[in-house]
Amino acid sequence: MLKKILFLTCLITPPIALATPFKNLDIFQLEVAADVQISPDGSQVAYVRRSMDIMTDRSRSNIWLVDSDGDNHRPLFSGTENYTSPRWSPDGSRIAYITKVGVHGAELHVVWLDTLQTALLTQLPSAPSSISWSPDGDMIAFSSLVEMDPPKLAQPPKKPKNAKWAPPVKVIDRLRYRADGQGYLKEGFNHIFVVPSTGGTPRQLTSGDYHHSGTLSWAPDASTIAFSANRLDDFEIRLAASEVWSVNVADGELKQLTDRPGPDYNPSYSPDGKFIAFLGTPDVRDSYRQADVYLYDVNRGETQIIEENLDRSFSRVQWRDRSTLIVSFNDRGKTTIAELSKSGRLLTLTDRVGGVAVGRPYTSGSFTVANNGAYAFNYGTTDRPADVGYDRGNNDVKVLTDLNSDLISQRAMSLIEQMTWKSNDGLEVEGWLAFPPDFDPEKKYPLILEIHGGPHAAYGPQFSAEIQLFAAAGYVVFYTNPRGSTSYGLDFALEINREYPGEDYDDLITGVDAVIDRGYIDEDALFVTGGSGGGVLTAWIVSKTDRFRAAVSAKPVINWISEALYSDISAMTTQYWFDAPPWEDVNEYWRRSPLSLVGDVSTPTMLLTGEQDFRTPIVESEQYYQALKLRQVDTMLVRIPESSHSITRRPSQLIAKVDNILGWFEKYRETDED
Repeated sequence: MLKKILFLTCLITPPIALATPFKNLDIFQLEVAADVQISPDGSQVAYVRRSMDIMTDRSRSNIWLVDSDGDNHRPLFSGTENYTSPRWSPDGSRIAYITKVGVHGAELHVVWLDTLQTALLTQLPSAPSSISWSPDGDMIAFSSLVEMDPPKLAQPPKKPKNAKWAPPVKVIDRLRYRADGQGYLKEGFNHIFVVPSTGGTPRQLTSGDYHHSGTLSWAPDASTIAFSANRLDDFEIRLAASEVWSVNVADGELKQLTDRPGPDYNPSYSPDGKFIAFLGTPDVRDSYRQADVYLYDVNRGETQIIEENLDRSFSRVQWRDRSTLIVSFNDRGKTTIAELSKSGRLLTLTDRVGGVAVGRPYTSGSFTVANNGAYAFNYGTTDRPADVGYDRGNNDVKVLTDLNSDLISQRAMSLIEQMTWKSNDGLEVEGWLAFPPDFDPEKKYPLILEIHGGPHAAYGPQFSAEIQLFAAAGYVVFYTNPRGSTSYGLDFALEINREYPGEDYDDLITGVDAVIDRGYIDEDALFVTGGSGGGVLTAWIVSKTDRFRAAVSAKPVINWISEALYSDISAMTTQYWFDAPPWEDVNEYWRRSPLSLVGDVSTPTMLLTGEQDFRTPIVESEQYYQALKLRQVDTMLVRIPESSHSITRRPSQLIAKVDNILGWFEKYRETDED
């Protein structure tokens, strides 16, 4: 059975004559293996199986189990409710999870695997997160929002009986009072709780007007829990000041463990309790900082960095045994898992991690480690979303699931090819090409340049429904990692520090020229699009050249002055993207704003943004749309209702995004009559 699964997973595409191109409604048929959790003994893997419900237009999450040899693949929980966050008990007999049942909202539950009996452990005002079992299995720690009364300046008078007055005013006194994807935030702070694993009353361990969340790690003797928190009075302004703390489970006493300049987070106790590994970045006000792995000596109270000379940013760390760690980092567009010793020796285990994101080909994926050193992870390829990957610890990766072959075997998927080129200043840049399923190098094809956001992020050879749909529509798709992208080292990322959008234009245009030199691109049929930071660069490009027949700038920043004071990350923009706030250096904000160059735009340019986007609010797109209209440049504004910055959160919104981009391009695509 396992050999069959491996064969199907490696299958690239069926013969073209027997398959059709990927279609927009196929998005509803895709499934993703997310939140992969290996059992303590390494014999089983629990994971969240995400599918798309075409009737409710939402992602559905169920919990499935599979043995480490690929057998006994079966649902633990499935149905119309969402089941998430599976976490194994230390002895492997139970799994904690979160789901909404009956009148309750999202709550913490436990299932006994021998009988499949379940227990509801909490009844909380706000959903739990960061589930973590105590080493003895007696308790479960989690974090949850403790709500507070909102600020109030006046007491409204009592209205007459049956009177219909306007809703009461909302008084806001926080800097960050709304968040993209969450809307207007409830008043309160996240705190750490523990609850008996057999049921009982949750007990709050932390207090104060600070947030305590993220990874929770128990000491082996279950006496303390390590976590990360920024407990400064001005934490809303001083963003990069979190430290690793511990809380005594018996009495709630807090102890600050680290005092290092820069944020410290994701703590993990070693199996012998002598060290806490954690991630930390330097205390510098650059737009990008790389995370290193640190060790806190519990007995000595000292912190030291693990020197590994990798020049990459670590994203996750977990102990494999008392002397080695398993870590992940992004390297040249691929998420990589490696073994790291306390002395700094780094051994790559696999770079086939990813495929968690369905929309665009961003680096993604994570892993978990068993007591015997085996690990499980999201296994990614270019032609399908993630499956469950497994390595017993002998560097022999197996793929345990095959979630999408029932669809992919009937589709001619685009093939992905990697390429590199030199920018104007000699800097090497990497990108990927996606080809139409019936690609013939003797023919000429229109080209779509697709630009990632961030801009400190990375594309890679990952599955992307958007890229597949663009290619299926007959375009060669070119997606890249220009300077500023992550996974190529600190210097490469900081090429755009205090300069963005800067020289990314040169990287992208020289890349387009390199693709044209291959001979199969129609130079008169070039198109460009990108989202977020890619939307910024799209608007920047059309102000610099008229080579592109049409452009779509999705959820862009058009005016850095308004973005800095209107988005949900104003503290970050004003401190890490610029040297000063806009009222002190308005010229610099304006110099880097695409709106300042709108007078040079002649390319038909469409704007596309979610109406509830608080990261790059729709007012940015509206400004550019109005300016283009006033200049009589062909434009349209596509507003996606009920959508945040994550435009593709609901399947129909992803379809709407792609279809409207293709519709705009088709309006200007060169035909035989041109």
